[in-house]
Amino acid sequence: MKTVYRYSITMIIVSAIGLLLLDKIVMPLYVREDAGRFLPAVTGMSFEEAKLTLELEGFVARRSDIKYTSAYSVGTVIDQYPDAMRKVKPGRTVHLTTAERERMVMIPDIIGKSIRSGRLKLSEVGLTVDSLISEFDVDIPMDVIRWQYPRAGDFLRRGSGLTVIISKGKPPDFYQVPQLFGLSLVKAEQLLTKLQLSLGSITYRQNEDLVPYTILEQSIVAGTVLGKPLPIDVTVSILDLNDVYNQLSDPKRKR
Repeated sequence: MKTVYRYSITMIIVSAIGLLLLDKIVMPLYVREDAGRFLPAVTGMSFEEAKLTLELEGFVARRSDIKYTSAYSVGTVIDQYPDAMRKVKPGRTVHLTTAERERMVMIPDIIGKSIRSGRLKLSEVGLTVDSLISEFDVDIPMDVIRWQYPRAGDFLRRGSGLTVIISKGKPPDFYQVPQLFGLSLVKAEQLLTKLQLSLGSITYRQNEDLVPYTILEQSIVAGTVLGKPLPIDVTVSILDLNDVYNQLSDPKRKR
């Protein structure tokens, strides 16, 4: 009799514990699980359509980010978080990323800047260098930008690139003939020596309006690029042709 009594008491206690667990733990979990809903996919919709779709399912839509792109129509939802088909609680906020038209930015002037400085200036407005060309240039130092396209002041979409030409400096074996007209004979010879060129023959022409020994003409046009150093013949002014005889001691000079 005592055994039956103990068994009955034990079963009552176990049943009570089971009911308590079912009521306090299992059922709440079941109710919460059942209360979740699968999040619909709204990418590809307009923001208004996506917002309405989410609200009808009991969710809250929020535009949390914007991406500037030409791949989608303006206002199109291109991303969502949480991801579609996840089971979440009603009332959950869904963060949406929408597409917007790419911004147009003004192109800065980068001519005369080093290529490094030019790239930095372009990056500040969202532009890049997509084509870099190097050319010899006697007037512009190496790695300095000498040309850009499109030009400064025009507008481009953010993320676009420019074509840029930078200087490679002077080419090897480069000799450029300087402008000698108007220089004194002494200064002209000094300049030619500095440029690794030389003074050729000298012809004299009487001219009373100029200071004696002023360069009037030169045999090779200024700006001409030579592949090797050549002598430059010149014509200089003189007050009196008789003074030419005073120059005969110089074998480089002739009348």
